[in-house]
Amino acid sequence: MHLISNNIEHIFFDLDHTLWDFEKNSALSFQYIFQQAGLSIDMAAFLKVYNPINDNYWKLYREDKIPKEALRTGRLVDTFEQLNITYNTALVTTLADAYIQHLPQNNYLLEGVEECLEYLNKNYKLHIITNGFSEVQHVKLKKSGIKDYFLSITTSEEAGVKKPHPLIFEKALHKAAAENKNALMIGDNLEADILGAKQFGMQSVYFNTRGEKHNYNGKQIAKLSELKHIL
Repeated sequence: MHLISNNIEHIFFDLDHTLWDFEKNSALSFQYIFQQAGLSIDMAAFLKVYNPINDNYWKLYREDKIPKEALRTGRLVDTFEQLNITYNTALVTTLADAYIQHLPQNNYLLEGVEECLEYLNKNYKLHIITNGFSEVQHVKLKKSGIKDYFLSITTSEEAGVKKPHPLIFEKALHKAAAENKNALMIGDNLEADILGAKQFGMQSVYFNTRGEKHNYNGKQIAKLSELKHIL
């Protein structure tokens, strides 16, 4: 039974945490750059503190409350301070740059991504809308082997605004030659992806990867394989 309107022609995916396994790839990148810098840091302890700090910095970045550079360095400074790790500005800058450069070198995908894209590609036109940095998002797609599935890629830096701003959805649909009534958004961020798409008149599926508790009663999945039952 199709639970979503059968007029869908275009499907827009978020990238990080939705297709690309950000947490795993990020952890591997930190492990590498810390080793290269000669730092002995317990990764489990680091990530436990860093991940929520990073989430908060991305929220501030989405809301245009901080610039890109403040995101890239501030999340490290706050983590180091909480863990009482000695640092200086030069070290943080070096690590922040190395992290961005190395991050696309690890390209683990979430479970079932390729099977999902292969299935959907037969009947729908697929696209990407991402708030991630342009210089790494295209590399991630290419090196993870899934770039060819997507007819268009729209980044927030290209659009000049970030999800959930309506303009990024407008630009993405224009680029894809799609109409909002024929478009579906799939993403892991309830605010940026799902409510942003709804505000622009698109249908959506919330990929609740972390099993978060919320008041949202729209369509949601816990695994990408569940899309086969609704699309």
